Amino acid sequence: MRRLLLVVSGVVVIDTMLFAALTPLLPDYADDFGLSKAGAGLLVASYAFGVLLGAVPAGIVAARIGPKRGAFLGLLVIGAASVGFALADSAWTLGLARFAQGLGSALSWAGGLSWLIAAAPRNRRGEMLGTALGAAIFGALLGPVLGGIASLVGTRPAFIGVAVLAVAVVALGARVPGAARETPRVAALRRAFGERRYLGGLWLMILAALLFGTMSVLAPLKLDELGWSAVAIGALFFTTAGLEAALNPFIGRVADRRGAIAPLRIALPVGIAAALALGWADRAPLLAALVLVAAVSWGTFFTPGLALLSEGADLAGLALPLAYGVMNGAWAVGAMTGPALGGFVGDTVGDPLAYGIGALACAVTLVGVLRASPRAGTLDARVPELP
Repeated sequence: MRRLLLVVSGVVVIDTMLFAALTPLLPDYADDFGLSKAGAGLLVASYAFGVLLGAVPAGIVAARIGPKRGAFLGLLVIGAASVGFALADSAWTLGLARFAQGLGSALSWAGGLSWLIAAAPRNRRGEMLGTALGAAIFGALLGPVLGGIASLVGTRPAFIGVAVLAVAVVALGARVPGAARETPRVAALRRAFGERRYLGGLWLMILAALLFGTMSVLAPLKLDELGWSAVAIGALFFTTAGLEAALNPFIGRVADRRGAIAPLRIALPVGIAAALALGWADRAPLLAALVLVAAVSWGTFFTPGLALLSEGADLAGLALPLAYGVMNGAWAVGAMTGPALGGFVGDTVGDPLAYGIGALACAVTLVGVLRASPRAGTLDARVPELP
C-alpha cells in the first residue's frame, strides 16, 4: 500500500508541478511570443480546457484499460506535453502543449485515484485521498521552483527532465499490482447523478476551484496595489499551499472517523467569513492573513468532496475511473469560471461583490451540509442526504 501511495503521489506531483511551472515563466513567454493579457489568459486556461474536454473520455478509457494503465498513460502524455513545453517556438505550440497536459491530467487523475481507492481499506479512503491531494499541492509548490530553474538553465533541459521523471515513476510502479478493469455503464452514470452524495462531491470540487480561482486573480492584484512585491506575493501563496498540503491528510482521517460532513461544518462558516472579509480588507497584513485563512478553509472542501463522491459512486455502481473523470470536469468548470467571473465582477463592480458571490455559494452549501447526516462519507453511512 505504501508503494502504491508513493507512485500515485508521484503521478499527481508531476502533473501539478508542470501546471504551476508556467506561472513564473508567463511574462517571458508573453514577451517572446507577443501575447496580450487576453492571449496570456487563453494560454493559462488551455490546461483547464484540456481537462474539461478529456474528463469523461479519460474516465471511460481508464475504466476499460484498468486504473493503473490509465494513470501511467496519462502520465506519459504529461511527459510528452513537458517535451512540448521544452520545444515550443510559438504561442500555438505552447498552447497545444498546455492543452495536452490537461488531457493527460484528466486521465492520470482518473486512473490514479481509482487505483488508490480500489486498494485502500474503506475505513482509510479519506486518509489516502487526503495524502494524494497533499502530494498534488506539494507539486504545485515545486512548480514555481521548476519555472525558476527553467529560467536559469533553459526550458529545454528543465522540461525534458520532467519527462524523464515521468518515465521513472512509471518504471517505479511497474511491479505494483493494478486494479481490476471496470465496464463504464451509462445507466450507472445516470444513477450517480441521482445520488445526493455524488452530486455533493462534484459541487464541492466546483465550489473550491471557483473560490480559489477568484482569489488567485483578485488577491495578488490588491496586494500589488497595497505595495507588495511579486516575491512577497509569491511567498504568501507558497505558504498557503504548504498549509493545505500538510492539512489534507489530517482532514482525510477526520472524514474516515467522523464522516465527510464533519470537517465541512467547520470549514464552511469559516470560509464564508473569510470570503466576506477579503472583499473589504484594505491593509496588506490583514489581507495576507485572510488569504491564509481562506486557503485553509476552502482547501478543506476537496478531501470530503472526494469521499462523498466515492461513496456516491459506490452506491450507484459507477466505475470509479468514470466517477473521477466526471470529477475532473467539475473541477475544470470551477477553475475556468472562478478567474473569469471574479475578475470581471471585481473590475466592473468591485471585489466585495466578487467575493460575496463565493460567500453566498458557501452559505447555500452550508444549509445542505447542516441538513445532511453527520456520518455521510463513512462506511456505516446509508442514506444520501447532501443536497
